[in-house]
Amino acid sequence: MWRGGTRVPAVVDWGLREYGDALEAMRQLHAARRSGAIGDTLILVEHPAVYTVGVQGAGGPLPDGVPVFHVERGGHATYHGPGQLVGYPIVALTPRGRDVRRFVGDLEGLIVGALADHGVAAGSVPGRRGVWVEGARKIASVGIAVEEWTTLHGFALNVDVDLAAFERIRPCGFDAAVMTSVVRETGRPTTTADVRPAILRGWAALAQGTASVGDAAPVPPVVAASSPG
Repeated sequence: MWRGGTRVPAVVDWGLREYGDALEAMRQLHAARRSGAIGDTLILVEHPAVYTVGVQGAGGPLPDGVPVFHVERGGHATYHGPGQLVGYPIVALTPRGRDVRRFVGDLEGLIVGALADHGVAAGSVPGRRGVWVEGARKIASVGIAVEEWTTLHGFALNVDVDLAAFERIRPCGFDAAVMTSVVRETGRPTTTADVRPAILRGWAALAQGTASVGDAAPVPPVVAASSPG
């Protein structure tokens, strides 16, 4: 989409959506991006309780009683549930120089900027993916896949998620005690809806190649959708 001569990146918001259904729809959007039928797009979603396992394996036993999906993203096992804002950027990397490492770093920077808006000082840790508070507490996970130089999967930001759910696995290969959330860090009631505007500003800057996620950029319109169409 273009507005006033400026490219505005697309965002679709799926609300609360079962992981398996969202996974299939994400893959359809990924195919559409590879074919050029759509532009770069950010999917925002929350999932009912589910565990997902990346290509590095679970790193330990998996729990019973909750759905588990083995997927093509990088990383180990993690948990998704209500109160966690999940973002799936469907982005063509060829115009970005096919620099996967830089793109992952940009995603982490997007989250760092959004957290700063909510009074949480966070950052990246060399050698560790995701976003960390004081280098010791993980508040967001990042794990993508790249097929035909187009990304899928993405990030999961713990806003007011049930942190006890991480205790049933080794999240991202770490002890569950490292996991934290916006609410735990600030002690203030915060919802995923509260965090969305800052995420959207960061996405607008990232998608347009703005030098800093703090730079002014048109906030993209959000399309509520239950299907990739």
